[in-house]
Amino acid sequence: MPALPVITAVGGINAAGRTSMHHGFHRLVFDALDDAGRRRTLDALGALNGVHSETALLNGTLIRGLPESQRLNMAVNGHSDGPLTLEMRNMDLPDPLPAGWRVEPINRQRSRVTLPAGADLRVPTDVTRRVSAAGQLPDGFDPGALYASRNHPRALQMAVYGVSDAFGMLGIPWDSLRGRLAPDEVAVYASNAMAQLDDNGLGGMMRAPALGHRTTSKQCPLGLGEMTADFINAYVLRSAGSTGGMLGACATFLYNLERGVHAIRQGRARLVVVGTSEAPLVPEVMEGYRAMGALAEDEALAALDGAASADLRRACRPFGDNCGFTMAESAQFAVLMDDALALELGADILGAVPDVFVHADGAKKSISSPGIGNYLTLARSANLVRQLLGEDALRARSYVHAHGTGTPQNRVTESHVLNQVAEAFGIRDWPVAAIKAYVGHSLGSAGGDQLAAALGTFADGVLPGIATVERFADDLHADRLSLEQAHRELRPDAALLNSKGFGGNNATAVVLSPNATTDLLARRHGGAALDGWRDKVGATRAAAGEYDRRALAGQALPEYHFNDGVLHGDDVAISDREIRLPGWDQPLSFRDDPGFDDYR
Repeated sequence: MPALPVITAVGGINAAGRTSMHHGFHRLVFDALDDAGRRRTLDALGALNGVHSETALLNGTLIRGLPESQRLNMAVNGHSDGPLTLEMRNMDLPDPLPAGWRVEPINRQRSRVTLPAGADLRVPTDVTRRVSAAGQLPDGFDPGALYASRNHPRALQMAVYGVSDAFGMLGIPWDSLRGRLAPDEVAVYASNAMAQLDDNGLGGMMRAPALGHRTTSKQCPLGLGEMTADFINAYVLRSAGSTGGMLGACATFLYNLERGVHAIRQGRARLVVVGTSEAPLVPEVMEGYRAMGALAEDEALAALDGAASADLRRACRPFGDNCGFTMAESAQFAVLMDDALALELGADILGAVPDVFVHADGAKKSISSPGIGNYLTLARSANLVRQLLGEDALRARSYVHAHGTGTPQNRVTESHVLNQVAEAFGIRDWPVAAIKAYVGHSLGSAGGDQLAAALGTFADGVLPGIATVERFADDLHADRLSLEQAHRELRPDAALLNSKGFGGNNATAVVLSPNATTDLLARRHGGAALDGWRDKVGATRAAAGEYDRRALAGQALPEYHFNDGVLHGDDVAISDREIRLPGWDQPLSFRDDPGFDDYR
C-alpha cells in the first residue's frame, strides 16, 4: 500500500513575512486576529527588520510601491559628429583596437582614449516606470545579511533562509534525521521558474559586457534554475540523496510537489524537501512581462478607479475588475515524510498531500493562453477528495485556492473551470480564496504561497477574503462558487491548490487538514500507533516553539555549511551489498527491484 505523504513543516519568506508557525498567514488575516495574535504577528515582522512601529510594519509588507531606485536601465543610441575623448580602465580596452582609436596612457590602470568622428554611441539612461507595485519581502529584511552570502543571487539567499526556517519549524534536528535515514531515503526537489536573473546570476552575466562590466566566474553557475536544489543539498542539508528541479512556469512549486509526493508514495524516499525560491523583481524581467501585456500598469489601475493615481496596495484584484497581475518574490519550502516515519518520529502533522495532478492543454492557438488542462487537474483532485473523505466532505468541507492572478483573462477562464467542476460534482457555494491579492504573483513560488495559506486556514479556521476587490466582475462564471471580500470562518477538511502556468502547465494539489490526515492514519495504523505519536509530538512542538522564540528574538540564523564536512572518494566505503557515507548511520543498501521479477 502506498505511503501517505505527510506535511511535517513549512518555512520561507514572502511579502507577508516568515512562513513558519503561520506568521505570514497571520499577516494576511491580521484584521481577523485577536489582540494577542496581532501582537505576535507584529513581533514576528519586527524580528525580520528591527522595526517596532505597527504602522511601519504593516505598511512595509504585502503589495506596495517599489523603491524609486529600482528602475529599468536602458541605452539610447546615438552618433557623434566630431571626435570624442574619454577615460577608460586599461583592462576594458578592446583588443584589437578599432580603427581610428588613439590611446594615451594616464597611469598603469587607466588611459585617455580619443574616438574618431562618426562613432556609434550607446548612452545608459533610466526609463520611466510604468509598473510600480510589487509583492516585496518586508521592508528592511535582507536574507543575505544573515549568513556568508557573497556572490549569491537573491533567490539563493532566500532559499537558504526558507529551508532553514522549515527545518526550524520541523522541531527535529537534521543531524538526528541523518542518523535515522539512509542517504537514498532523502530527496530534494526545488527550483524556480525564472532562474537567477539579478546581477549575481544569469542577468548579470548577460548585462555585464553591454554595461562595461566584467563577467565573473560565479554568474553562470549560480544563475542556473536547478541551483536552488543544489544549494540546499550541498550547503544546508549536506545530502547525497535524490535531487532535481522541476519547471512548470507559474505551476513550478506544484510540479516539484508532485515529484516529492510520488517519490514518497512509490517508496523511493521517506523524507522529501520540496520548494521554490523566486526573485523576479528585476527591472528587465518586469519590463518583459509588462511588454507582453501581463502586468497591471499604474495608468490602467488609476483608470479602473477613476483616480488621478494608482492605488498600489490594491494592484492585484483577482476575479474583480482588473488589468493585469502584480509580480512578487517568494521562497517557500515544505518537509514531507511518509506516514509511518512521521508517526515513528513524533513529527508534527500539519496536513497531507495524497496527490498532485498535472496536465497539459493539448492543442491551443496561443502558447501563453489557458487551455483545457486545468479542467482535468481540478476534476481529478475533486474526485480524490471524494474517494478519501466522502461526498459530504467534498461538497461541504472543501475549498479552492484559486490561481487568481488578477488578469481579465484569468478571472473568466479559471472561474469557468471552477464552476464547471463544482457543477459536475454537485458542489454549491464552493469557497474560493485568492491570496495573490495580498502577496502578488511570485511566479514559480505561487503554489508555495497557496500551501502556506492553506495550512494557516487549517490551523486557525480563517479563510482570507479577496479584500482588494470592491465588486466581483460581471463576466465571472460563479453560479456554484462563493467569493467573499471579507475574511470568514472556515473549518475545511481539504484544500485544492490550483496553479496555471504559461505554456499549458496546469497543476492541482489536494491538501488534507491535520484532522482529516490523522483520521486516515488511525484507520491505517490503528489507535495505538496514534497514541504513541501523541506521546512524542509534544516534544517536537516544544522544540519548534523554541526555534520560534529564538527567531522572534533575532537569534535564529540560517543553516549554511560551506566547506563543512566535504566528502572525497576515499571517504566512501563500497561493498557489493551496501555503500556507507560519513555522517549517515544507515547505509545505502542494494536491494533487488521487485519490478524486474518478471524478467528473470
